[in-house]
Amino acid sequence: MTIHVNIGEAKTRLSELVAAAVRGEEVVLSKAGAPQVRLVAVADASLEERKRVAEKRAAAIGMWAKEFEGWSTDVPPSMTDEDMDARWRRKFGPSA
Repeated sequence: MTIHVNIGEAKTRLSELVAAAVRGEEVVLSKAGAPQVRLVAVADASLEERKRVAEKRAAAIGMWAKEFEGWSTDVPPSMTDEDMDARWRRKFGPSA
């Protein structure tokens, strides 16, 4: 259910309108009959923001798809303890 409220009336009913938005109802504030603002619970807003950012990143990556065509996205396996010790010795000399 959508609740449409004039901004002037919303000033006096703000607590009630916030509670409705938290319950999941859509609350739209209008000025001169034209919708201006939609009240959204923070959890919903965070989810929408994450979706928006993910879509933006996917679009940015898609823009470069031809540039990276054929590149491998495989992550190399991590170093073993022996590899790590050998690297340490090369960098810092034998351990005491």
